[in-house]
Amino acid sequence: MSRVVVTGRIPDAAIEKLRAEHEVDAWEGPETITREELLRRVAGADAIVSLLTERVDAELLDAAGPQLKVVANVAVGYDNIDVPVCTERGIVATNTPGVLTEATADIAFGLILMATRRLGEGERLIRSGQAWKWGMFFLLGSGLQGKTLGIVGMGGIGQATARRAKAFGMDIVYQSRSEIDPTIAAELDARRVDLDELLSVSDVVSLHCPYGPATYHLIGAEQLAAMKNSAFLVNTTRGPIVDEAALATALREGAIAGAGLDVYEQEPRVHPGLLELDNVALLPHLGSATVETRTAMAVLAAENALAVLRGERPLSQIS
Repeated sequence: MSRVVVTGRIPDAAIEKLRAEHEVDAWEGPETITREELLRRVAGADAIVSLLTERVDAELLDAAGPQLKVVANVAVGYDNIDVPVCTERGIVATNTPGVLTEATADIAFGLILMATRRLGEGERLIRSGQAWKWGMFFLLGSGLQGKTLGIVGMGGIGQATARRAKAFGMDIVYQSRSEIDPTIAAELDARRVDLDELLSVSDVVSLHCPYGPATYHLIGAEQLAAMKNSAFLVNTTRGPIVDEAALATALREGAIAGAGLDVYEQEPRVHPGLLELDNVALLPHLGSATVETRTAMAVLAAENALAVLRGERPLSQIS
């Protein structure tokens, strides 16, 4: 039997799969595992099932030892993993694409509605106990019908978000490294444009591109200034794609109308300038947070790890 280290709490269905074939050391503490404890536990591991809160780098791989065969990330994004170092050492790295597409698209569109219809402001007003009454101009928001949604990164989640937008009567433009399938483009009536045009024509910009050096602060002061002052920005991918300080300034000065964020540059810290503003909806990284989705993610990660330990190709390999 091989030794599998799980770096955080994951659904029982995945743990049971792993334990059916191997020895499992799973972190079950209420808090995130400390770096010191993580380095101690991974010693001698043949497989690591990691969460996005853990940094998988040369230090961790050294602590695990040369017998380590696979790092199975329970996330679609893998910016927490030093993939080139894994590849150099012959360690397979995997992720969990596909299974969180619909849940994350739900959150993206939920944030679009929260931002454009000022739902967060309304909810906070009720809870504050302040007096209020209905009026023709009370908490007026913006409708979506006939408006343009610009999607940056037209992969599975971007396409799922576009389908929701289409049902609301929105027009779709997108920026992506490559053209999407013509059948899907026709279904969505989606037009590919460059980022500059997307920012200038969109009433809502929704970010779905992967995070890496090329997309760090992809949306900064210059890009926010290029958007309509009536437009909204939504980010459900990775926090560092947006320059939070620039976003706070743009929101405060009215360069854009509002924003909805599920991810942040330095999670769990949120830029204090954003916390002061009513025109931004803030969620605590809930994109994949459904029972069904988190279970499917963990099970896929477990299946990836098991496949490599059997000498088979995993279902979703990064390197």
